[in-house]
Amino acid sequence: MTDHDHPITEPLPLPLPTTAASASVSRASQPPAIDHEKLQQAVRILSALRAEIGKALVGQGAIIDQTLVALLAGGHVLIEGVPGLGKTLLVKALAKTFDGSFSRIQFTPDLMPSDVTGHTLFDPKTGEFTTRRGPVFAHLLLADEINRAPAKTQAALLEVMQESQVTIEAIAHFLPMPFMVLATQNPIEQEGTYPLPEAQLDRFLLKIRIDYPTLAEEAALVRSVTANNVGDKLNVESVSTMVKPETILALQRMAASLTVDDNVLDYAVRLARATRDFSGFASGAGPRGGIAIVRAARAQALLAGRGFVTPDDVKQVALPVLRHRITPSPEMEIEGRDVDELLRDLFEQVEAPRA
Repeated sequence: MTDHDHPITEPLPLPLPTTAASASVSRASQPPAIDHEKLQQAVRILSALRAEIGKALVGQGAIIDQTLVALLAGGHVLIEGVPGLGKTLLVKALAKTFDGSFSRIQFTPDLMPSDVTGHTLFDPKTGEFTTRRGPVFAHLLLADEINRAPAKTQAALLEVMQESQVTIEAIAHFLPMPFMVLATQNPIEQEGTYPLPEAQLDRFLLKIRIDYPTLAEEAALVRSVTANNVGDKLNVESVSTMVKPETILALQRMAASLTVDDNVLDYAVRLARATRDFSGFASGAGPRGGIAIVRAARAQALLAGRGFVTPDDVKQVALPVLRHRITPSPEMEIEGRDVDELLRDLFEQVEAPRA
């Protein structure tokens, strides 16, 4: 029997707290916060999750890794791509590996905020008001085609994503933990879409872009979808449930405890600040951008099996962290310059720490 044949249900042991004596040691000389055994256990669990999601989503390894980074960092993900590239399939596959509650909201122009968060109803039998909770009360929330709803409905998720709670009739209702929003959107150029407000975009840890697969990947995808399947329903039956919510919470605490050297943290902050002075951007990332880079870099390091963060981890997550937090200048838009291209140019101008 292999590791993938049965669910991994045991929560990971938490990292030991830092003592006062160890706190006096410089960060550069501190050992990794996680011992080897715990780290290997986390790597085994994450490898199993990656493999299970890969059974449903063919040829999108980098996209799967970025989604797992957001899950480990306790963040939310905005997934962009034209219809038919597997955005919804990715979320459904992740939900299948995760033994928690799952909800899906199809965003439409007539969707109301109360359809998302819930509302109160008067019960004539009891003569009292009762609260009917909306679909946001789940561990994983799929906000499908979020940019097809108007701004007031999109804004219903602001409190949910920031505070992990919903206020209904002045009463706060807390969401189950861990909680993660995975929103899909079509490119703004598509008909019938609304741009997401800046405040909404800033609450997504990562913006992931799904591109067309290669010829070999697309051939494997067509073969997988059409073999013994009637119709084109999204099929995640081959994906197994691997972890419990308690295990995800332990992995998140483990990622948050990874060592970040002062020079690496400074590099992350300088990348975010550089977007404010770059001539190609009309507006750059705020302080939340630097915070998000460090959070995502810790998760990236854990996914790579390391107990400490490297400059490469920072550079690897900087693009999906920052691409939705900046606005290209009108000149760059006229020239048709892509945001990702501009960010890569900017990253080359910011010197990374060498040691």
